[in-house]
Amino acid sequence: MHAAADTPHRRPTLRLRNRVTLYFSLTALASSLGLAVVTYAVSRSYLIDQRLQVARTQAYSNARTVRDQLLAEQRIDPARDLRNESGGYALLIQGDRTFGDVRFPADAFPLPLRTAVGQGQSAQQRFEVDGEPYVAVGISIPAAGAQYFESFPMSSTERNLRAIATALLVGAGATTVLGGLLGWATSRRLLRPISRVASAAGEIASGGLDARMPPEADPDLARLATSFNDMADAVQARIEREARFASDVSHELRSPITALTAAVEVLDGRRTELPDRSQQALDVVVSQVRRFDSMVMDLLELSRIDAGSTELHREEVDIRDLVPRIAQRYGFGNIPLDTAADVPPTVRIDKVRIERILANLLENAREHGGGPVRVFIEPGPARTLVIGVDDAGPGVARSERFRIFERFARGSAARHRVGTGLGLALVAEHARAHGGEAWVEDRPGGGARFKVSLGGVS
Repeated sequence: MHAAADTPHRRPTLRLRNRVTLYFSLTALASSLGLAVVTYAVSRSYLIDQRLQVARTQAYSNARTVRDQLLAEQRIDPARDLRNESGGYALLIQGDRTFGDVRFPADAFPLPLRTAVGQGQSAQQRFEVDGEPYVAVGISIPAAGAQYFESFPMSSTERNLRAIATALLVGAGATTVLGGLLGWATSRRLLRPISRVASAAGEIASGGLDARMPPEADPDLARLATSFNDMADAVQARIEREARFASDVSHELRSPITALTAAVEVLDGRRTELPDRSQQALDVVVSQVRRFDSMVMDLLELSRIDAGSTELHREEVDIRDLVPRIAQRYGFGNIPLDTAADVPPTVRIDKVRIERILANLLENAREHGGGPVRVFIEPGPARTLVIGVDDAGPGVARSERFRIFERFARGSAARHRVGTGLGLALVAEHARAHGGEAWVEDRPGGGARFKVSLGGVS
């Protein structure tokens, strides 16, 4: 509705609850990924070592059988004697003779393996054929002048490792989600007392001085609740004591000021009988007594507002007729009134408070703004009504636009002028009582534009 005060740019930050949730999620993700990597590495090492051990055992067993047959000069039948696992194959080389599956010649085995076996050693090596993983075992049989090779498929082991990796990744994802849910639930539970503190503090800040935190079962939280309630009690007692003091002082001053005002008015009525210098002194006394009387009246009104003894009395009012009558009553009948066409003819407002609002705005414009130049009424957002006053003064500095609605606050333009510093504070209080607010803007063409929004008018 009105411009916000200039604030330094701040980088957006995550809410505390979101940060706790993110921390739990990242911790769960790091822990589960670390565990998954370790588990996969151990499983992979174990499965591959087991597979290699089985391959060596079976290959040596088959090689002994073939050696015995060769030494007994029995005929080797590749289909019967060179048995191997499904998907694997075996090869026997003796001199210039080769026994085995013709689809897998000797050069199908890795060259380093064949070289090592050719030198009379036994070796084992992993390799691939057509993209399929195998492990080959080569055994030298010097007694028969032969070399035995056998390959074993590793595809089942690779499938098992892929299944383990997938399961571990899914588990890590599920653990991360569960960690996030746990963090959200934990942060919600831990932050609930802080939310209660914030709610109670908000109620106190908005005027509900009786707001307190409920008792807490947890000892640490009970201490927080007790400290907060003690602080609230002290604040309430001090505010009520100061309010009573201001009210009592205002009431006590009312009687002597009334008598003093009456005496001054009598003297002012007989000013022609006084010398010139006495008349000048009388003018100063009259102006100061009137200012003092106005200040005391404003203080009494504010003290009644603070004490909650003034209620909002809404009634159906013709706003187009009420505003000119108020302006006329306070000597501003010649100020033009602009009423928007879509302003409803009747609104529900408190006539007394509206009179105080408009009178203070007009007086403020006369004293500090070069005089009012226009009064206007227009509809506001969310079914509110806006009443405003334009003046011909120098305007209000942006840095002072919120402070001037505080009690005894005076803008730079009014610093050396007569006034109590309470008029705009009363305007803001009466606006809040109507569910609205008061603010000031720049008037096009120069000057200030004071506006007051009123809620619940229809």
